[in-house]
Amino acid sequence: MREQELQFTRLTEIAPEAITAHMSEPFVARHMPLLKGRWTERTTRDWVAAKEAHWQARGLGHWGFLAEGSYVGWGGFEREGEDWDFGLVLTPAARGLGQKITAKALDFARNDPRIDSVTFLLPPTRRHFGALTRLGARRDGEATHGEETFLRFRLDLTGPSAAPGAQ
Repeated sequence: MREQELQFTRLTEIAPEAITAHMSEPFVARHMPLLKGRWTERTTRDWVAAKEAHWQARGLGHWGFLAEGSYVGWGGFEREGEDWDFGLVLTPAARGLGQKITAKALDFARNDPRIDSVTFLLPPTRRHFGALTRLGARRDGEATHGEETFLRFRLDLTGPSAAPGAQ
């Protein structure tokens, strides 16, 4: 795949119909156990408003991701208790961009003095964790949200092993 220009933008800048179509994909629902029922444009408006409120309250939140100007997914940082959790949900056509988007987001986190580690919550349906291992993330138990259990991984962003590409 050739090098693509990536942009992070606020979700309010993404066409609601693009998010609605993305969140209505069967693949997305299969790996998002908290995604219940049909996703509508109203759901999108309410969800974007909630994500924007997180930005207002915390100064950090979820972005919309663009590659070559086209919407390819969403994700970012959200406070989960004492942790900053990173989530990433890509469109089916953009799955190959996950590593590049994650690297750019983690560079942002490394430069934010509030963030000394990042968690990743994955549904038990996910079976491959090599990308997290290569980042240096370690299994850190489980977390429960909305009666659903998630596998938690943690990446320490402090110390010598926290540099990008460190093993």
